[in-house]
Amino acid sequence: MWKKVALIVFGIALAIYLVFAATTFNKPDPQKDVCQALVIDIEKGATDGFLKESDIVKLIENAGLSPLNIQMERINTRAIEEMLEQQEIIAHAECYKSQTNKVHVDIMQRFPVMRIMAGDGSNYYVDSDGQPISSTNYACNLLIATGNISKNYATKVLAPIGKMILSDPFWDNQIVQLNVLSDSTLEIVPRVGDHIVYLGEPVNVKEKLKRLRLFYTYGLSQAGWNKYERISVDIENQIVCKKSKKTKKT
Repeated sequence: MWKKVALIVFGIALAIYLVFAATTFNKPDPQKDVCQALVIDIEKGATDGFLKESDIVKLIENAGLSPLNIQMERINTRAIEEMLEQQEIIAHAECYKSQTNKVHVDIMQRFPVMRIMAGDGSNYYVDSDGQPISSTNYACNLLIATGNISKNYATKVLAPIGKMILSDPFWDNQIVQLNVLSDSTLEIVPRVGDHIVYLGEPVNVKEKLKRLRLFYTYGLSQAGWNKYERISVDIENQIVCKKSKKTKKT
C-alpha cells in the first residue's frame, strides 16, 4: 500500500510542479515584448532629397506615435503610415514590425529637381514628376530658376529640363541657374566663366547643350573662359558669341 500511496503523492507533486512551471517560466517578460528600435530607410535618388532619418523620427515623435518602449501588440503601424503620407514631401510610407521587436519605416520621398524663384515672388520646388512642392524648412542644394515663370511653365517645361540636367554630372555641376525672359526663352548662368548662355526657345535643349559642351571643350578651353560675355546656341548648328568688354580693352 505504501508504494501505491507514494506513487499517488508523486503524481500529485509532479502535476503541481508542471502547473507551476507552465505559469512561471512561460510568463511573458514585458521588457522583451516592447519595441527595442525604430529603423528608418529612405529611398535614394538623383538628388539627396529633403529628408534625413532624424526628420522622420521627429515627425513620428511630434505626432505622439513613437513606438519605442511600447508593447509591440499596441503599436499601430497603419497610423504611422497615414501620418507620414500626409506630409507633402513624402510620396509613400510603409511601416511594419519585425520578429526582433523592431519597427521599420520605409520612405519613398519626392525628389526635387529645381527650385523656382519667380519674378512674382513665388518660391517653391518642382519634383521629378513635374509636380510642385511648397517651399519647406528642409534644405536642398538645387538648380535655381528665376524670371517670368508661371506654375504651368515650371511644371511642364522647367521640370523636364531640370531632370535632364541632374542626370548629366557635367551640366549638374556647371549650370547653377536658369533665367526665363519675358518672351519665355531661356538663359543659363554657368558656374565657370563670366558669360551668359542664351538657349532661346525651350526646345531641343539636349542638342543645344551638346553643341555648347563641344564649344566649351574645343573653343573656350583655348580662347579662355572669360573671353565672351554672351554665348547663343539658339540657332541650329551655330554658336554666336559676343566678346566681353574687358576683352575688347586688352
